[in-house]
Amino acid sequence: MIIAISGLSGCGNSTVSGLVAQKLGLKKVNYTFHDLAREKNVSFEEMRATAEREFPATDLELDKKISEMVSAGDCVVGSRIAIWRDAADLRVWLDAPPKTRAKRIAEREGKPADARAVKERDAADSARYKKLYGINLKKGAKECDLEINTERISAEKAAEIVCAAARQLPFEGKKNKWPKKIRKIIDEKTK
Repeated sequence: MIIAISGLSGCGNSTVSGLVAQKLGLKKVNYTFHDLAREKNVSFEEMRATAEREFPATDLELDKKISEMVSAGDCVVGSRIAIWRDAADLRVWLDAPPKTRAKRIAEREGKPADARAVKERDAADSARYKKLYGINLKKGAKECDLEINTERISAEKAAEIVCAAARQLPFEGKKNKWPKKIRKIIDEKTK
């Protein structure tokens, strides 16, 4: 079983995907710009600037690593575009207002909460993924099987909801057209 969890920064992707993986006994795949920055021994801000400056190389490097990790199967993958990129059995979109996400990011990164900066980050991420893959992050909820607003519920409760949905698999419904398209783009641009 592969569960893909996506959402904008600060929605709880990393936390919820970790909890779901733990509860279901699956491997967690959550490789982000933070991880890439640590590997390259640069700050997160520098990694984001590099992603903008050297577009699309950094995004492709990140997405290729995630795809390789997910290819082993049976995992919970949490990333901004997991619901599009991976052939998942369950696709979950997490959402929360910018103010809530700004507060969470501030707590995580030890900085003052700045909803304007979060909106700018969302816009930059959205523009890169739209240009590279044709993905509209603002329509994430339309691409998923389950949408959860994490503003007023804990990560633990969100994870319980995802696990309950996972226990109902397999779902009947629309086929996700994105994984093959995105893998093709990654393969072509990283040769």
